[in-house]
Amino acid sequence: MKGLILGIVGLFLLLSEPAFSGDIKAGEARYAQNCGNCHGPGGMGLASYPKIKGKEISYLVDRLNTYRAGTKIGPNSDLMIMMAQPLSDVEIANLAAYLNAQK
Repeated sequence: MKGLILGIVGLFLLLSEPAFSGDIKAGEARYAQNCGNCHGPGGMGLASYPKIKGKEISYLVDRLNTYRAGTKIGPNSDLMIMMAQPLSDVEIANLAAYLNAQK
């Protein structure tokens, strides 16, 4: 019984938000390379580019993975696909951590 409870707790921890945690400083550096040109400082949003600061990590990771896979999901999809395709899983986690931390 104790093993079952530990297994459930471990699964919960594995599937929880911190599982996607990345390096905020590395995410900030990567964001400055490309993302800020359209999404603005700290992800505040500019013109037709949405505000992405403070979004949930799981949402940001999902969106970047979707764009990286080449799936169109919005009016700026072609640009986002081009920007997301070279990103590694670690870079996506770092970007998500940085943007989530911007409140």
